[in-house]
Amino acid sequence: MLTTRQKSNIIKNVAIHDKDTGSPEVQISILTKRIDELAGHLKKHKKDNHSRRGLLAMVADRQSHMNYLKKKHPKRYNSIAKKLELKVK
Repeated sequence: MLTTRQKSNIIKNVAIHDKDTGSPEVQISILTKRIDELAGHLKKHKKDNHSRRGLLAMVADRQSHMNYLKKKHPKRYNSIAKKLELKVK
């Protein structure tokens, strides 16, 4: 679970403007952090299928944000993929 401070730091790193909280870049970076934390949880608790289902939903959500960004703003897509060290297809 992300604390408010962690979330604000993530937003600060990738925000397009001062009050940016909903751009695809911000949403992708928050989802990436949550995915990383949940993946660590699932390494310890292999049979936690409810959390696994949530993880898959988050990965799909992040992928749809990435596809949108790739289609509409390729430069921003490449920038966020490089910042978050995500594989680019």
